[in-house]
Amino acid sequence: MLENDYIWLSKFVFWSHFLIESEVNVLEQFYQLGWTLDSAGGASGEAYMAEQDGQKLFLKRNSNPFIAALSAEGIVPKLVWTKRIETGEVVTAQHWKNGRELTFDEMYEQRVANLLKKIHSSKTLLNMLKRMEMNPITPDILLNKINASLSREVLTHHVIRKALTYLEDHMPCLDPRFFTVVHGDVNHNNWLLSDHDELFLVDWEGAMIADPAIDLGMLLYNYVPENKWPQWLRDYGTKDSIDLQKRMKWYTVVQSIGMVQWYEEQKRYKDMNMWLKFLNEVMNNNVFI
Repeated sequence: MLENDYIWLSKFVFWSHFLIESEVNVLEQFYQLGWTLDSAGGASGEAYMAEQDGQKLFLKRNSNPFIAALSAEGIVPKLVWTKRIETGEVVTAQHWKNGRELTFDEMYEQRVANLLKKIHSSKTLLNMLKRMEMNPITPDILLNKINASLSREVLTHHVIRKALTYLEDHMPCLDPRFFTVVHGDVNHNNWLLSDHDELFLVDWEGAMIADPAIDLGMLLYNYVPENKWPQWLRDYGTKDSIDLQKRMKWYTVVQSIGMVQWYEEQKRYKDMNMWLKFLNEVMNNNVFI
């Protein structure tokens, strides 16, 4: 047997054993076998880059089990394996992709619209979430969650109180039969463009079954000049309409209030004020809808 064949066989035996043993500490095994682990960021600090002999993997603890379906659809980098460790947590490994986040200007390119449409149109992804017994998120559920979460400090802001009144008075009424898979955080930081010009949408912890206007509104209000909305929506595969504009505005308002509350809790007041300003701009946009 050639030396390279022996090395390959040894690795094959290791990985076979690795995948079968479900109650081992994955991260410790990587260290013991000569892999280097570096933090790959993330809000929870539970993402890592593992590297050995030029091979790189993206490891994440407590990843959404939805990741396998997203990988099969080519929406996230390819999933290599998923396993449960001794703590009960789930660790996933994906191919590492060298790349970068999209810039603000790149967010209104057609490929962003195309990928978002692919997600919203996917029956495979929708059926997966249904099999996970995920219930649709309706406007009244979102509004109740927001009302229950707001602190006294956040409620002191006039624009917040004004926005809550608007939400109560303009509740959308899209038939839940038209709900789709929704990402819920289409910030440009979550769009990965690989060195091979592959576009991915990552960080799916907030995935839900809901009105696709949740994603569309935040993307358009944040990144696309309003005079380009009709063209962007045509690229996405739908027509601009008063009904869609109403729904996008409503969901953008409710999400913006949530961001204000989150930054207030983190005591990141500069960011909180930025979202208050953004919320005010959204409220003053299309004041008749």
